[in-house]
Order: sequence, then C-alpha cells, then structure tokens
Amino acid sequence: MTPTRADICVVACADAFAEDGEILVNPIGNIPTIGGRLAKATTCPAAVLTDGEAMFVDGIHPVGAPIGTDSTEAWNPYRRMFHMLWSGKRHVMMGATQVDQMGNQNIACIGDWEQPRAQLLGFRGAPGNTINHRTSYWVPNHNPKAFVQHVSVVTGIGYDRAAALGTGGRFHDIHRVVSNLCVCDFETPDHRMRLRSLHPGVALDDVVAATGFELVIDQDVATTRLPTDEELAWIERIDPSGLRSAEVPQ
Repeated sequence: MTPTRADICVVACADAFAEDGEILVNPIGNIPTIGGRLAKATTCPAAVLTDGEAMFVDGIHPVGAPIGTDSTEAWNPYRRMFHMLWSGKRHVMMGATQVDQMGNQNIACIGDWEQPRAQLLGFRGAPGNTINHRTSYWVPNHNPKAFVQHVSVVTGIGYDRAAALGTGGRFHDIHRVVSNLCVCDFETPDHRMRLRSLHPGVALDDVVAATGFELVIDQDVATTRLPTDEELAWIERIDPSGLRSAEVPQ
C-alpha cells in the first residue's frame, strides 16, 4: 500500500508523542487523534488516552466509534484534568489558525482586537496549556495566512513571551508544528521556528512560499519518514472511514 500525504501527517503527529512516556496524550482533531492512538499502539504504549470527554480509556479504538464502558479505566472530571495539566503530565496537540515564528498561537479572532474580521473559538485552554506543559500544533493547510509574522491575538504563548515571564515560564515547551507540507520545531538558539523535515514530494521552495516569515533552514533538511507496513495497518484500523484523507487530500 502506498502511503498518502494524510498517512505521512498521521505518522508525523505520532512521532511528536513518541517519547512522552506515561502522561496524558491529548490530541485534538482527526489527524492528531489518529496519530495519538497510533503512538499508543506503537512507539508510546505507556501513553494515557481519553475518550474525548471524561474518561481515561484502554485499547486502541477507531476514530468516531463509540467507546464502551468495558474500555473505561477511570473517570476524568475537570478537577483531575486540571491536576494533570498543572503538574505538567500532559502533551496536547492543538490547532492553530495562526502561528508565528516564536510559536505564539491564535485561535481567538482574525483582525483588529477591537473589531475583528472573524471570530474564532476563543482562548479556550491555550494559555494554561502553553504555560504548564508540552504543546504541539497541527495546521492542515500550510499557507501565509496561517504561518504569520504576527498573530492577531496571542492565545497560546510562544518562546518570546515565555522568556519574558522568567521562572513563570519554566515549564513552557512548544514541541512540534506539523502541517500538510512539513514538520517544524524550535530547536534553535533563539527558539525561532525551524524547518525540521519536508514531507515526501514537497519542495523547499513550496514551504518557503507558504510561510509568512523566515524559517530557520538547516543546510540539509530531512525528509519526513514514511509509515511502516505495521503503522499503515494500524492507521487503517484506527481510521477505517478515511477521515484523514478528507482533512489532507492526496
């Protein structure tokens, strides 16, 4: 079976969780969720998953399918969720309508704060996530309106704002930004966004043109790895309806 671009994005999301160990892996969105469950099935078996509501669950379940009570491990009310969040035992992969070169994220509004052109989700949990534990971002459509020089409003804080907090920002950790074109990280001396890998078939010039700021680009840029046959089988089992391909068409 030939992997699709969506399959490659799933594996890139799974790899973002690979070294997390026994913490709450909390992906948001179809491809991140498939990736989180793939990581649980392969590279990070100790990861803790939820049913997307208020339960910790065992097993690897298809996306969108009901999860029965026989798979429930524990109740996860808000007080327990916040305890895990504040203690840092969580890695969330959120969406980012806008993200800048320092990792500042926006999911609240587009345009001037006083009179925005578009109202989005709001701040949600982004401030608390980014200040307390590891956070990654998934951007399904890599373009200059998503990867911007300056976000309209900061919902999740980036490395520049975390540094300004002193010890208050000591748990800040923006780990990965996965898009339909590439994987980025912040493993640079000044924590500016770096191009970590290009998805197979994507040219460097395509990513540069689709990014509204100057990425840090090493001399030799890696290629995002392909899924193994085992991983492809798991992906089909986790996403039998093909939701991933609706999010990232081939």
